[in-house]
Amino acid sequence: QVQLVESGGGLVQTGGSLRLSCAASGIIISNNAMGWYRQAPGKQRELVARVTSGGSTTYVDSVKGRFTISRDNAKNTVYLQMNSLKPEDTAVYLCNAETWVKSYWGQGTQVTVSS
Repeated sequence: QVQLVESGGGLVQTGGSLRLSCAASGIIISNNAMGWYRQAPGKQRELVARVTSGGSTTYVDSVKGRFTISRDNAKNTVYLQMNSLKPEDTAVYLCNAETWVKSYWGQGTQVTVSS
């Protein structure tokens, strides 16, 4: 059974930082592409950052230079370091694992950036 458990969200002021964690079980993250998505009220879910099994990373333009995706294979955990946060970053952040069988999602963690 695959489980993705996110943590690290919260309330932060503009310019602050947060680090999100996604602890995976039932899969080996280094064998799969892992991503962080976000969904704000009334908006479509968007891909924020993604790391492939080979270690290549991609980011949505709005977070380039501010967010960093990484993984700790020993802990089977993916991270999203978010710096210089802006109010427009406010959303539920969800972890995603792309496997050969299907795509798996975590339950999400709320990030709120106050102005």
